[in-house]
Amino acid sequence: MATITENTIPVGSRSTTDEIIGFVVMAVVLAVLPFTGVYPYFIMQALCFALFACAFNLLIGYSGLLSFGHAMFLGTAGYVSAHALKVWGVSPELGILAGVVAAAGLSVITGLIAIRRQGIYFAMITLALSQLLYFVYIQTPFTHGEDGIQGVPQGKMFGFLDLSNTTTLYFVVLVIFLLAFLLIYRTINSPFGEVLKSIRENEPRAISLGYKTDQYKLLAYILSGTLAGLAGAVKVFVAQNASLTDVHWTISGEVVLMTLVGGLGTSFGPVVGAFIIVAMQQYLAGFGQWVTVIQGAIFVICVLTFRRGIVGEIAHYFKRSL
Repeated sequence: MATITENTIPVGSRSTTDEIIGFVVMAVVLAVLPFTGVYPYFIMQALCFALFACAFNLLIGYSGLLSFGHAMFLGTAGYVSAHALKVWGVSPELGILAGVVAAAGLSVITGLIAIRRQGIYFAMITLALSQLLYFVYIQTPFTHGEDGIQGVPQGKMFGFLDLSNTTTLYFVVLVIFLLAFLLIYRTINSPFGEVLKSIRENEPRAISLGYKTDQYKLLAYILSGTLAGLAGAVKVFVAQNASLTDVHWTISGEVVLMTLVGGLGTSFGPVVGAFIIVAMQQYLAGFGQWVTVIQGAIFVICVLTFRRGIVGEIAHYFKRSL
C-alpha cells in the first residue's frame, strides 16, 4: 500500500496555497504599512503603478503580447476621470467609472487594429497608436495641453468616504488594488487563462485544437487595457492632476521595466517591480537626470542576476528545492 509523502501533493495545489498565503501576507503588510511611518502618498502611487504593471503582465506574461503603448490607457482614463470630476462635478465612483469605460473603449478600437499583427509588429503598432494619442492630447482643449488638468477635487465616494482624508483615500486605493489583483489572479487561473498560456507557448498548436486565438488575444488586450485605465483613474485622486506625462512613451517603458524586474508571468512580480521602480524615483530624485542612468544600471544587474525577475527567481529556487 503506497504511503502518502510530501512529494505526492499536486504541484498545482501547493502553488495555489502558496499564492493565497502570499496574497494574505501582501494585504496585511500593505494595510499596516502607512502606520509604520512610510509616506502614504508614496505607497498609493506605488499601488497605482503596481495595478498598472499587473494589467500589463496579464497581456505580456500570459498572452505573450508585448505592448509599447500601454500608457495610452493609463493617461486616457486619467484625463477622462479628471475632466468628469472637475468640469462635470460627478462623484468619485462615477469619475472612476468614466475613466475605466474610456479606457475600455480605447482598448477595443486599438485592439482591433493591433491584434492583426504579432511580435515586434504588434509592439510597434501599439507604440505608434500611443504616440498618436499623445499628440492629440497636446492639441485637445479639454486636456489643457502641457498644463494638464490641475486641482482635481477628491470628493466623497458613495457620499460618505471623504477622499480628502489621507487615511481614507489610502484604504480606498488599497481595496481597489486588491480587488483588481484578485480579478487578474482569477482570470489567469481560469480556463480562459489556460488558453492564453497555451497561445503564449505554441499558438499554431492552439489553433489546431480549434481555438480562435485572435479572439482570445483581443479579449486579453481589452481586459489589460481596461485595468490599466482603472489604475489611471485611481491615480488621479492620489496626484490630483492628469498630465501628458502619463500618456508619454516613457511610462510604457517603465511598466515594461517594472514587470521584468519583478518577474514576468508571475502574480506578485509586477507588484514588487513597481514598488522598486517607484521607490528609486522617489528616493533618488536628488540625483536629477542620473536617476535614469541608475535605473538602467539596476535593470542590467537584475537581468544578469535574476533572469526570471526577482519573484520569478525566488519561486524557481523553492520549486527546485522542494
